[in-house]
Amino acid sequence: MTDIDDSTSDHGTDTGRREFLKTGAALLAAAPLGALAQGASAKPSSEITSWSAIALSRAIQSRSVSCVEVMNAYLAQVDKFNPRVNAIVSLQARDGLLEQAKERDAQLAAAKSAGRTVGWMHGFPQAPKDLAATAGIVTTQGSPILKNYVPKTDAIVVERARKAGAVLIGKTNTPEFGLGSHTYNAVFGTTLNAFDPTKSAGGSSGGAAVSLALNMLPVADGSDMMGSLRNPAAWNNVFGFRPSFGRVPYGPTNEVFIQQLGYEGPMGRSVADLAMLLSVQAGFDARVPLSIDQDPAIFTKPLDKDFKGARIGWMGDYNGYLPMEAGVLDTCTKALKNFETIGCTVEAVQPDFSMDRLWKTWLTLRGFIVAGIAGGLYADPKTRAMMKPEAVWEVENGLKVTGGDVYRASIDRSAWYQALNTLFQRYDYLVLPSAQIFPFDAKLDWPKSIEGKPMDTYHRWMEVVVGGTLSGLPVLNVPAGFGPSGLPMGLQVIGRAQADLAVLQLGHAYEQASKYTATRSPLLLA
Repeated sequence: MTDIDDSTSDHGTDTGRREFLKTGAALLAAAPLGALAQGASAKPSSEITSWSAIALSRAIQSRSVSCVEVMNAYLAQVDKFNPRVNAIVSLQARDGLLEQAKERDAQLAAAKSAGRTVGWMHGFPQAPKDLAATAGIVTTQGSPILKNYVPKTDAIVVERARKAGAVLIGKTNTPEFGLGSHTYNAVFGTTLNAFDPTKSAGGSSGGAAVSLALNMLPVADGSDMMGSLRNPAAWNNVFGFRPSFGRVPYGPTNEVFIQQLGYEGPMGRSVADLAMLLSVQAGFDARVPLSIDQDPAIFTKPLDKDFKGARIGWMGDYNGYLPMEAGVLDTCTKALKNFETIGCTVEAVQPDFSMDRLWKTWLTLRGFIVAGIAGGLYADPKTRAMMKPEAVWEVENGLKVTGGDVYRASIDRSAWYQALNTLFQRYDYLVLPSAQIFPFDAKLDWPKSIEGKPMDTYHRWMEVVVGGTLSGLPVLNVPAGFGPSGLPMGLQVIGRAQADLAVLQLGHAYEQASKYTATRSPLLLA
């Protein structure tokens, strides 16, 4: 996605959430924020950026801090840390951003005078992931082919963030076309880990995760096809949520029925912040006929819930099928004790399904989708020469797939869902690691082996996330603490079909018990 200086206003804030949502301009009550009433100008910019997103929204909407002050604070944070980690790209001109912040202050004043409310993100600096279209702001997708492409329309998640009052300050970095869980590209370079700038930030939402971890954004959007909201969140000690398919409409796009593997979702430093962002992103859109028609206000409701007696199924490394770096399983199994602390029972379980079959299903469907999306670029020799080798490999793999292959893979995917659904007759949630290795050397393109086992594709080392993707179920990354070398790890929490709120409630309770996010990036403490 918790801030040390803001723990009492973020952890256990469900009462505050209710009050804020009821009044639209609640006075700030939490102790670390009480001094805001005396004027935010007395606060260092680093303190403003350390507030939770919920607290920041309260401060803005109670007019205890101005949107201009908030923008100045966040731009100062970007100036300080972004040169170290390269998380935010295509940064917009400061004068223009401050002018937009000034406009937000005027809009807020007018709304107060008229007795109206404004969006939850009013005055929030935001930087959408560079895969999401942003009208008027270059959207490269990390590819030199698109380095000068400026969309005329916004992606739906961007459209909704703007409507909620966000000011776009730039984009967050991503690997080329979002392929691979290591954020580097030929346009902007490599994004570095917030806890160790010599290591990978993960991906493809690596820029978003690092921006959150270093307080350069209050919340962030990301997208996830193969763990891209989960792996970078795990490696930067924040929260990332891959929602149920259709929860966050993906588009506008020229294909709205077949592509069901990759879509967008929220990231935050706390589950409460993440849930509020999801309330902005979620909801039916007629342009996306398979989007879920449920009031997104459900995600603004209190997250407190009693989990005494809840049943957790721990899938681990799929009974030794997945190679894991030394320390990953130990770190994750220690983190499981936090579920027991909140009253859950945890026991080892395995799905009745061949994991090799699942991997082959993944290769077929992913190749099919990528070839469909990027096949035109591959067909032109000029643009093909500009594509990274992994993108070329993906397209070529997809071009070999037949219609029969795709249909059989869809049958296999359906069988995988049913295997998990069978487990959900006994368990309330399923859990496994968010990654198979800790953050690796950022100079590498991708890990070639894990504990001596060769990786036969550029993404085989990420296989642990495939099950969550193919299930279409809601999956939340929660921090799992730190490994032997002090680097972060995470857990994937998988819920039943469309049980997004239940997954966030469990994540919230786990967060209160674990307090792993109290450990901040050493860069912030320097």
